[in-house]
Amino acid sequence: MRYGFLIDHNRCIGCHACTVACKEEHDVPVGVYRTWVKYIEKGRYPDVRRHFGVLRCNHCDNAPCIEICPTVALFRRADGIVDFDGERCIGCKSCMQACPYDALYIDPRSNTAAKCNFCAHRVEVGLEPACVIVCPEQAIVAGDLDDASSDISRIVARGKIDVRKPEKGTRPKLFYAGIEPDLLRPARMRSQDAHLWGDKAAGEDIYCTGERSAENLATEVYDVPHAPPWGRKIVAYLWAKSIAAGVLFVGGLLLGLGYDAPRLLFVLSPAAALAFTAATLLLLISDLKRPDRFYYLFTRGNPRSWLVIGGYILGGYGFTACLWLFFGVFGKSPPSWVIWPAVFLALAAAGYTAFLFVQAKGRDLWQSPFFFWHLLIQAGVAGAAVLLLANAIMFADAASLPAILTVGLILDLIVTLAEVFVAHGNEDAARARRILTQGALAGEFWGWSVSGGLLLPLVLIALWPDALFFSTASAALALAGIWAFDDIWIKAGQAIPLS
Repeated sequence: MRYGFLIDHNRCIGCHACTVACKEEHDVPVGVYRTWVKYIEKGRYPDVRRHFGVLRCNHCDNAPCIEICPTVALFRRADGIVDFDGERCIGCKSCMQACPYDALYIDPRSNTAAKCNFCAHRVEVGLEPACVIVCPEQAIVAGDLDDASSDISRIVARGKIDVRKPEKGTRPKLFYAGIEPDLLRPARMRSQDAHLWGDKAAGEDIYCTGERSAENLATEVYDVPHAPPWGRKIVAYLWAKSIAAGVLFVGGLLLGLGYDAPRLLFVLSPAAALAFTAATLLLLISDLKRPDRFYYLFTRGNPRSWLVIGGYILGGYGFTACLWLFFGVFGKSPPSWVIWPAVFLALAAAGYTAFLFVQAKGRDLWQSPFFFWHLLIQAGVAGAAVLLLANAIMFADAASLPAILTVGLILDLIVTLAEVFVAHGNEDAARARRILTQGALAGEFWGWSVSGGLLLPLVLIALWPDALFFSTASAALALAGIWAFDDIWIKAGQAIPLS
């Protein structure tokens, strides 16, 4: 049994009855929606036509929201319905990033995620979903796709149907008949400063950027709000994690090269690793809508979610940093059975977020094949920069730090340029990269990230390699550049609309 929806836009009149029925049936708060109607207009005056699109959860057979959910709050029932357990949700918003269809939202009352559940409580007692019952044109058909005699199976079998974003491989079970194709390609629409019955939220424009080209004649007339789920706390988490992982990675590298700087490498390096690891975990917890449930990551964890895997990696890394510090406090060099596991876990801590971002399948830019290596290089740069700053204060002997920082900055520059100029992903990923290099984020990318955070510190180190002031200034600029890149990477990833 596989329940699915079919929406016949040859019949749909855009009356919003399905939206109202859904809100009433599930007591959905004002400002959020489980099902909604989007309006676009196409053509040039006076030959303009309005088109409607009914949007909601696709109840995918290969649902990315289930894979990424760290607490198994999202699950597939035996009848194919993708349902949600609000009692397990921690409000991490990762499911919102994984869904390519903008189907999930945060309920402002419970601070947990929610979405269309096919009115499962009605289906279980033999009733149809509320939206099906209320539709005045019978434009919504629900039924078992595995039952060849059902209405939905017969219509789908005719073959004149569409689905949203089939290239994502989610195998959606929401089918459309007679829909305007541009309603299925949100990034091809022109956005406006206001909608038919209301203004957009301040600052929303960057997250609704459609390209204005000669062939792009679809104009968004009405839509519900879709604020970006992740913001500055995730940027701070990435930045703190780079430092946390980098200080022990670079510290282990220096110990391997035979440098003798006990206070710097035995004590300060693991202490900084512990401090920034703690900051990373606190930032992750504070970004949860239900931080009181953060321990569900371990008590109800989904072993397929990289949020859970990353939590265990950070825990293991913190333990090895404690062992490193224990030996350092007593003035002893940490043994190799502490150093090498710590270095390995440092690299794992730096890089696991790339796999989490890959699970965020709704964001095409984040599917970059370079991002894992970028995170590792950033950690090396951050670690060298922090140790260089500490070295300047403590007057320790670690003269190779500027050289390590220089190599890291050169590699960072190469990978940064590869991120935006080497083609990867689909058309939406290309548009996001153009927003970085030519659009609303170009000034921050070229000014703060590339020029200020990579080129300027390289120039300072090259011109004054032995000057303490310029080496420390280079370190500070490198740390600021990592923050700038992480900030615009999070923004650009969410700049292309999903619905």
